[in-house]
Amino acid sequence: SADIMLTATDEGFSGRVPTNTAITGLVANVEFTGSSVTVGTVVQESDSSVNDFTYVVVYTAANSEGVTESYTVDLTQFTGLPIIYLNTDLGVPIDSKDDYVTGDVSIDGGRNFTDLPDAEMKIRGRGNSTWFLHPKKPFQMKLADKAEFLDMPRDKKWLFLAEYSDKTLLRNSITFEMGYLSNLDWTPQGRFAEVYINDQYNGTYNVTQKVEESDNRVALGDTGYLLELDQLERLDADDVYFESVITDRFLINIKEPSLELNSAEYNYIKDLLEDFETALYGANFRSASSGYANYIDLDSFVDWYLISEITKNTDSQSWSSMFVNVMPGGKIKMGPLWDFDLSFGNVDYSDAQYSDGFWVKFHPWFERLFQDPAFVEKVKTRFSYFKQNQDLILTKIDGYAEQLQWAQQENDSEWQTIGRAVWPNPVVFDTYQEEVDHLKAWYSDRMVWLETALGEL
Repeated sequence: SADIMLTATDEGFSGRVPTNTAITGLVANVEFTGSSVTVGTVVQESDSSVNDFTYVVVYTAANSEGVTESYTVDLTQFTGLPIIYLNTDLGVPIDSKDDYVTGDVSIDGGRNFTDLPDAEMKIRGRGNSTWFLHPKKPFQMKLADKAEFLDMPRDKKWLFLAEYSDKTLLRNSITFEMGYLSNLDWTPQGRFAEVYINDQYNGTYNVTQKVEESDNRVALGDTGYLLELDQLERLDADDVYFESVITDRFLINIKEPSLELNSAEYNYIKDLLEDFETALYGANFRSASSGYANYIDLDSFVDWYLISEITKNTDSQSWSSMFVNVMPGGKIKMGPLWDFDLSFGNVDYSDAQYSDGFWVKFHPWFERLFQDPAFVEKVKTRFSYFKQNQDLILTKIDGYAEQLQWAQQENDSEWQTIGRAVWPNPVVFDTYQEEVDHLKAWYSDRMVWLETALGEL
């Protein structure tokens, strides 16, 4: 309903449609000196010719001698991110963590992602503090049939992370990038997208794979286990769990498979974890024949520790979202990574706020592991690998921030978080770029401190 003004570039023109308006049938006003202007083989008529600007459109001007000059028109629709439309039956709100509401979902993939026509789904809320404390809610969606979603591998369940506490929107994604560099078996994929619920804009979301058993996720087959070190007050009534034998700072929730209390499968995994902890805290815990190393996959423990310590994730010391996976007959593995929105100093109620000081090292298991010089040496050697990739991670931060240059503005217009205190932010900045710069500076300072501190162990 209004003119779109473009900016001249070296290659042609660029601009943005600041509202979520289709750009598949726009008409350009073209003034030129020469004999004709074409797009492909189609001669253009000013104020008449219709073109699809989803992708870059090339205009070619020609003079009477046949000399040509080409100009690109690069038009961004809304924020440049894919757009997801969630429509519930009869427009009912998504206001429960327990009860799904039904509806359909579609994706306008734009320039970079595959479209998804209307697909049947059901959706509910998810999360703990993120659900109860913040107005922008996170969700879990379940498709009726497995499908690729934002070009991620086929599956049914997809999570919509609101990233409300993290004004950069980046902390989970950057931690996942570290996971992709690691020895962990699997790290979730995620994609940023704009989300509409019942035709109302609801902000920018980080749409991710769920941590669950699946051929395309945590591959456990029919016999493996996915466990979470958790807290009693966070469990559902039907969760099956057992308490840590030696430590009393968490319990172990059996996320998958669904087991009966005291069944053979339940007792197997309970006994395995008890045997590991007994060996870990025993007098001969360093022993090659009877010590802890017989029970755990050291590479996964080292990488999970380092990523959690580098990011200084407040929840990774003794609280929640610490996953463990086991195949019967195999060793206990740490991972996958999950729930890092309160990492990189984004917390005001613990020492995880500060870029100096150990944090995850005081997790009950790792506190004991660090009493083994062999484990310490593995950590120090592996840290050098993550240090070598520090510039790559900083580049990833800049790349994501550029990808979100328009999205963060629209998200903030909706939720107004930039420049004001949001739980549990320790600092408040007036611009998105300052938030990103703070994240980068905190991470750089953290790597400097850890390099020195680990070297002194």
